[in-house]
Amino acid sequence: MTELPRRVSGLLASSAFRLAAISAAAFVLLASGLVAIVFWQANAVLTDQVVATLSAEADALRTEGRSGRAGLLDAVAARSRPEGPGLYVLVDSTGRKLAGNLSRVPPEVLSDTTGGVFRYRPVTVNASPPMPPERLAVAMQIVMPDGDRLVVGRDIEDQRRYADGVKRLVIAGFVALSLIGIGVAAMISRLVLKRIEAINSAARQVMAGDFARRVPVDGSGDELDGLAVNLNAMLERIVELMAGMREVSDNIAHDLKTPLNRLRNRVEGALRHDDSVAHKEALERTIEEADELIRTFNALLLIARLEASTIDDSATDVDLGKLVAGVVEFYAPVAEEAGARLDFAPMSGPALLLRVNGQLLQQAVANLVDNAIKYATVARPSAASSDTTAASSGVIRVALAVEHDEALITVADRGPGIPAADRERALRRFVRLDASRTQPGTGLGLSLVAAVARLHGGRVVLSNTISETEIPGIKTPRTNMPGLTVRLALPGTLLVRGAAASDVQAEAASVGTVALDASPTTDVRNADMISVAGAHGVGHNARA
Repeated sequence: MTELPRRVSGLLASSAFRLAAISAAAFVLLASGLVAIVFWQANAVLTDQVVATLSAEADALRTEGRSGRAGLLDAVAARSRPEGPGLYVLVDSTGRKLAGNLSRVPPEVLSDTTGGVFRYRPVTVNASPPMPPERLAVAMQIVMPDGDRLVVGRDIEDQRRYADGVKRLVIAGFVALSLIGIGVAAMISRLVLKRIEAINSAARQVMAGDFARRVPVDGSGDELDGLAVNLNAMLERIVELMAGMREVSDNIAHDLKTPLNRLRNRVEGALRHDDSVAHKEALERTIEEADELIRTFNALLLIARLEASTIDDSATDVDLGKLVAGVVEFYAPVAEEAGARLDFAPMSGPALLLRVNGQLLQQAVANLVDNAIKYATVARPSAASSDTTAASSGVIRVALAVEHDEALITVADRGPGIPAADRERALRRFVRLDASRTQPGTGLGLSLVAAVARLHGGRVVLSNTISETEIPGIKTPRTNMPGLTVRLALPGTLLVRGAAASDVQAEAASVGTVALDASPTTDVRNADMISVAGAHGVGHNARA
C-alpha cells in the first residue's frame, strides 16, 4: 500500500512533471484568456446592438408622442405583445399605468437616466398559477412634454442564458484541459523517469562492481539517448583505464622488482667483502640503479601530467623540419656507434610551421629515434657478413610530410617489429612484450609519445615497414624482418599557414643535451627530455 503513494510522490516531485505541468498550465491559461477575450467582445457587440435598437425605438415613440397622448397610446399598445421581446410601459405624471406589457416602471430605470438592467415577471394571458419565472431585461426611460413617462425595454434573458452557457463551457473546458494537462504531464514524466531510472540502475550496478553493465539505448536519438551513449563511452573509458592500471601494476611488479632485487643483492654482496674497491664499485652501481629507477618514476609522472594538461598556454610556432633534423643530427653518432645509420627525408618547399609545444614534441621524436636505434640493430650482421639485405636492417628512415591535412613524422626501422595484435598494448605504460624482456627499458617510450600526441590532438599509428609507399620520399629496402614504422600524426589545425622559414622561432626547435634526472615538479608543458642518446633505461617500449 505504501508503494503507490511513494511513486505518486516521486512523480509529483520530478522535474519532468513540473515542466510538463507548467507547460500545460500556461497553455490552459492562454486558452482561457483567449476565450474570455472573445466572449467579452461578443457580449459587447450584443449589448451595443440592444442599446442601438432601444435608442431607435425610443426615438420613434418620441416622434409618435408629439401628436398627443392618443397617438402614443396606440403606438405602445400596438407594440406591447405579451410574448414578444419588446417591453413597454407608459405612465402619467402620478405614476398611473396607461399602457404597455410591463406591470410597473422598474426602479433600476428610474435611478439611471441612461437606462438600466432589471428583472421582471412577464404578463401572460392566462394568469393562473404557476407564475412564469423572472427574466432579465434592459430598458431606458423617455419623459414626454406633458409629463408622461415611457419605458422602452428589451428582453435579454436569451443572451443571459447564452452567456451563462459559455461561462459553464469555459469552466468545464478549463477543468478538462487542466486534467488532460496533468495526465499528459504524468505520462511524460513517467516515460522520462523510466529512462532516467534505467540510467540510475546501470550506475548503481556499476558502483556495485558490475563494470560490464551499460546504459540502455532505445535508438530514438533524443537527448537522453545521447546522454546514454556518452555515459557508455565514459564507462568504456573507465574500464579501459582500470584494465590499464591493472596491467601497469602487474608490469611494475615484474619490471621494477628485478632492479630492486639486483640493487639489494649488490649491496648485500658488497657487505660480505672488506675490499674498499669492491665497496666503491658496488656503491657506484647502486647509484646507477637508483638513478634508473628515479628516471622511470619521473617518466611516469610526466605521462600522467601530460594526460591532464592542455597545449594552449605553452604552444609556440615551431619549424617541424628543423626540429626533426636537429633530433636526427643529435642521434646520428649514437646510431653509428650502434652499427646503424639514420636517413632523413626532409620536406621540400617552405618551412612547415606548427603551433605546438616544441620541447615535448622534440622529446617524443627523440624517443622514437632512440627506440628505433635499439631495435634496428637487434639482428645486426657481423662485420664479415656480405649479406646486404641483412645489413640494411640497421638503416633507420626518418621522414616528414603532410598528408590529408596532417603533419606526419615517420620513423621506420627494419628490426623485429611488433605483431599487429600487440600494437595497441605497446602504446600503454609499462607494456613490454615478452620476447624483448632482455632489452633494457621499462616500456614507457611509446606511451610517452602517445601522451604527447594526445596533448596536441594527434595520434600514433604503428605498422610494419613493408614498402616505400609507407614513407613518402624514402625507398625502404626489404629484409627478412617486418620492421616497425611509427607515424606521429599532428592535426592540420595546428598548422601555421603562410609562414616563411625566416619567421621560425629557432630556439623552440633546437635540440640539445638534457638531464636524465629532471625534477618531478617540472611543468610538463616545458619538461626537459627524459631519453637521450645512450640512455637505455627509461622511455622505451620493448618489442617482440
